[in-house]
Amino acid sequence: MSPMTPDSPIGPGLGEGLPGGHRRTRRPAAPPQYVLTEDTPVYVISVAAELSGLHPQTLRQYDRLGLVSPDRTAGRGRRYSARDIQQLREVQRLSQDEGINLAGIKRIIELENQVTALQARIGELVDSLEGAAAALQQREAAVHASYRRDLVPYQPPTPQSSALVVWRPKR
Repeated sequence: MSPMTPDSPIGPGLGEGLPGGHRRTRRPAAPPQYVLTEDTPVYVISVAAELSGLHPQTLRQYDRLGLVSPDRTAGRGRRYSARDIQQLREVQRLSQDEGINLAGIKRIIELENQVTALQARIGELVDSLEGAAAALQQREAAVHASYRRDLVPYQPPTPQSSALVVWRPKR
């Protein structure tokens, strides 16, 4: 007695016993439409304010100053990502704990973004350089492999040797 038969102790199988003998088939699970990362804008301003511990009006002011610029919806509403929330907390820390004014904080953020971009560019250049070096080694190996093995490399005569070799072809 198989587990899919109607008389099995666990009951009928999927779709068995339906009128007309039709069986239901399971549809494969649809792949997720959205992949959430820390850069995915998901939080409205009220939630972002609560998560960051700031007032919504402060978040609007930071957006106007360009300190933290959230994404916008089609209706121009702000949507904050987890990275934006972290940046809001960092702005608050620099302002409250370190006593840095908002213009200084903006400059710090700009410089940090520039350093990040330069580090990414250095990574790209290193990858490119490694690829070029590998290609050069492959070309060099191909040239060495193409050498004729019946040729002897030329060695200049040594100055103390005064021997003369006469060559006569065979007839």
